[in-house]
Amino acid sequence: MEALKLATVDELLLSPDEHVELINGEIVRRPMTRPFHARAQGNTREELGPFNRRAGPDGWWILTEASVVYEPHECPAHDLAGWRKSRLTTLPSGLIDLPPDWVCEIVSPGHERKDTQQIPLLLQRHQVSYYWLIWPEERKLVAHRLDAGCYRVIATLDHRRVARVPPFDEIALDLGYILAEAPESGR
Repeated sequence: MEALKLATVDELLLSPDEHVELINGEIVRRPMTRPFHARAQGNTREELGPFNRRAGPDGWWILTEASVVYEPHECPAHDLAGWRKSRLTTLPSGLIDLPPDWVCEIVSPGHERKDTQQIPLLLQRHQVSYYWLIWPEERKLVAHRLDAGCYRVIATLDHRRVARVPPFDEIALDLGYILAEAPESGR
């Protein structure tokens, strides 16, 4: 029986394709970004702008498509990830090897398993405090908080709400803006 060879971060960095990530030791191509995915990602980052603009320990680094090295065989590229500036005082020039304080994945059709099963287990192992999932097609946001080593749902919200969602509950987020209008059926 042949042993399964797991790809490493070094092998990921050698890939000529920029649209890949390392999940469970496998270099996988990221799905094509569809308009409602891109809009939800951009609108979420824009809504969180007040935190991103703050200097000092009360501020956040909120990044899109952030590649994070968690383990030698795990380097996903998160749709959105945030670090408190008190933990990550400056951004590195290369990959980030400090787990974020918050991750948000925009669930893509055909990639639900990765976003709802594989990534949360990885984040739990590395004690990422908050994990959000956004379903643009369903116009829904589900927020999770780490509690005793496991994620617990703390909010399930739709586009008709303005809500305060941890860890950004200092301000009310316009979920109608984040979740945009409903996509039409199609490719």
